[in-house]
Amino acid sequence: MFFSDHRIQAVSNLGQFLREFSQGVAISGGHEDIAEELETAIVQSHRNNGWFIEENQRHALAAWGQALSHQALLDWREREGGAREINRTRVGIVMAGNIPLVGLHDFLAVFLSGHFALVKRSSDDEYLIPVLVKVLLRHDPLFEGDWVFVDRLNDMEAVIATGSDNTARYFEYYFGKYPNIIRKNRTSIALLDGSESDEELVALGEDIFRYFGMGCRNVGHVVVPEAFDVQRIFANIVDWNGIVNNNKYGNNYEYYRALFLLNQDDFLENGFVIVRENEELHTPVGILHISRYKDEAGAADKIAGWGAKIQCVVGHGHIPFGKAQKPELWDYADGVNTMEFLAQL
Repeated sequence: MFFSDHRIQAVSNLGQFLREFSQGVAISGGHEDIAEELETAIVQSHRNNGWFIEENQRHALAAWGQALSHQALLDWREREGGAREINRTRVGIVMAGNIPLVGLHDFLAVFLSGHFALVKRSSDDEYLIPVLVKVLLRHDPLFEGDWVFVDRLNDMEAVIATGSDNTARYFEYYFGKYPNIIRKNRTSIALLDGSESDEELVALGEDIFRYFGMGCRNVGHVVVPEAFDVQRIFANIVDWNGIVNNNKYGNNYEYYRALFLLNQDDFLENGFVIVRENEELHTPVGILHISRYKDEAGAADKIAGWGAKIQCVVGHGHIPFGKAQKPELWDYADGVNTMEFLAQL
């Protein structure tokens, strides 16, 4: 059944487990052994993928713990039309691995919809989700028949696949005959109006640098008024200077710094991020683009020109500063309602 009470309670238990795990309090529900497995998985994930530092993995786990409250799950169900019967379908999920647990939302959506999931994990994020689903199985061991982790998708009847613009072409070729959601490259922007407080610009640092800026909800481009002083951003993101000590991030930063110096390109830098005045939306890791607008109409035109390439906008009247990586359960990637798609299968 779509959004059954039984499934909502199981996911709510997962949320409680994650909150207890993240807060360092006693683990309830007999899940102490799963907490130990999760600690091991965090270590394995970092060894497997240098971008997945422990701090960012724990941040993702804590964010999911806050998102998966029982009330939020009930609100999600209400937004999607309530519980009802569906035609049970085999749904293939191709997960991305750019940030920790980025594929969990698709997994939970398929689980809560009552469909069967064939899950192709990213090689960059293999270890965390198989541990977390054990909390669901403790609620009802029969849930084990609701998903399978696979190396290759076969015998599916619908597909949800996330990748780059390049891999999306392959997804469309292989999966185009099935009902599908195929996601491509997106990034996020911040729109400043010049009235931002220092506290808001400090919070903007979270939107830029969390997960090394590798998520589609990370801000890589900041749109500012013509007279805005970029040094205000520099002054308020200084607490992120330790990010350059990560070898992968640091190597990326040094490579582009050397390249821009060699090409005599104009840029600003502060030892851990390069800022360029540039109209391009997408940016490599370690680089922040700045573009300017004359008036509100100019800003709106600029954003409209990027269109579907933007995942979300941070700023006054949009997502609050510091909250880009804490979406609600119903803030669907690429603006495509995953639950509506699943309900119609």
